[in-house]
Amino acid sequence: MATFSILVTSAPFDTQGSHSALQFVQAALAQGHEIQGVFFYQAGIHNANAWAQAPADELQLPDAWRALQAQGVALHVCNTAAARRGLLSEPESTERGLPAHNLQAPMQASGLGQFIEMLNVDRVVQF
Repeated sequence: MATFSILVTSAPFDTQGSHSALQFVQAALAQGHEIQGVFFYQAGIHNANAWAQAPADELQLPDAWRALQAQGVALHVCNTAAARRGLLSEPESTERGLPAHNLQAPMQASGLGQFIEMLNVDRVVQF
């Protein structure tokens, strides 16, 4: 079986990329492959926004991503890309004196160093 790391650079509702990444991860896990983790970068960080809401009759991509964490898939969000786009973790919002945060748990703010650690796999797949 293969080991994969996934890089998501697509926003959840603008293109098919984020949904395709989710389907890839689900299929890989179903076939017994290992997912080292998913790293959300650039516009992909919007998958972690707790305040983004899709219409009720559409796939709730952020909820689907969070469900994967229960299967042992680590979900990392680039802290710098997120802050630049107004997505803040609780420690970051506290540090800046802001009253709220919108980085949805169990996704965790990480640096690019975390992504570099995820490169020791058979394949890295970007969506």
